[in-house]
Amino acid sequence: MNTFYDNLKKKLKDTPRPRVIASEQGPYFVVDGKKKLNFCSSHYLGLAIDQRLKKAAKDAIDTYGLGTGYRTLAGTNVLNVALEDALAKFKRAEGAIVLPSGYLANMCAIQTILGKEDVIISDELNHASIIDAVRLSGVQNKLIYKHVDMKDLEVKLQEAQKIAGEPKSNGEPRLILIVTDGVFSMDGDLAPLTDIVNLAKQYEALTMVDDAHGEGLLGNGGRGIVDQFNVHGEVDIEVGTLSKAFSVIGGFITGKKELIDFYKQNARQFMFTSAMTAPDTAALLEAVTILQESDKLIKKLWTNTRYLKEELAKLGFDIGQSMTPITPIMLKDEELARKFAAELYERDVFASAIVFPMVAKGSARIRFIPSASHSKEDIDFALKEIESVGKKLQVIK
Repeated sequence: MNTFYDNLKKKLKDTPRPRVIASEQGPYFVVDGKKKLNFCSSHYLGLAIDQRLKKAAKDAIDTYGLGTGYRTLAGTNVLNVALEDALAKFKRAEGAIVLPSGYLANMCAIQTILGKEDVIISDELNHASIIDAVRLSGVQNKLIYKHVDMKDLEVKLQEAQKIAGEPKSNGEPRLILIVTDGVFSMDGDLAPLTDIVNLAKQYEALTMVDDAHGEGLLGNGGRGIVDQFNVHGEVDIEVGTLSKAFSVIGGFITGKKELIDFYKQNARQFMFTSAMTAPDTAALLEAVTILQESDKLIKKLWTNTRYLKEELAKLGFDIGQSMTPITPIMLKDEELARKFAAELYERDVFASAIVFPMVAKGSARIRFIPSASHSKEDIDFALKEIESVGKKLQVIK
């Protein structure tokens, strides 16, 4: 037994520990006792510090308390139902199901409807939660297409159709499911959703998009990538998170009423875990209300995003092909990325070094995420320090 723990210690020796935050997550936060500019959180709209969300959460505690339970037993609060109704309306879908995290939402979405004899086709850069969901489903026919490569997707669909030509052992037809991120979280590029939908129709496949980084910032009023590409009702499964632009916690799935009802009656991730707490749910209801009232925060986010990208490009940095607020500086070398992040941290700019296994070897980068809560002065401060570090490490001249 001692050997087991000795091996764990060796494996953990060089594992970095997460920074501990000692304040709320606004444009700045307190880390290690010092104020740092926050360029690594995904609170795109700044709602993590919004007074309306705080008040909604406090009021819900006074009315409903804290504890919940299984949704199928005594855990479904009126706020849970109201949030699902609000999200379905917001997303212009027939129904919604809310789960405690986006990770669980992806597990639920895939595992509940696919069996081992079905077929799944996944973009090679899909998020870890999708990869794990596919594994958990037990699907044996797994096809991976090159990142956003529609010609390769069509090749994989042709292969899938051959597999699906024979029914399953129980006589049911085999399902083919295409799964993609909406916004790819490390590069900030978008899935070509219209093309994916058209191919799915042609080859009689279902479609699923995980829009974790698109909710609240893409489309009309932040309704996401399906709205951005105007393919409402044509994507079978939309998965979203409630911890990024909505700045609370949780995940959700929207789709046709029959699908959502099936999830609520069969998904293990829904049936065997506790419901979202009342304060979290109330805060999320307020966040949805704020987005429906005005697009002011979304416009501010995109103003900040454009300014940051333009200035980084002027300085000579390679910022990749991002089409969203996710803004990488492509460095390729992993040790260089770590040094760059460490230097910025010493200068009170907190941004993440993204290295293997989060991205492929040879594609390391620093990832910056601007927020609607950042001022122009905040971004100018960051740009000054980024330029200084870039020159010191000979990334730019």
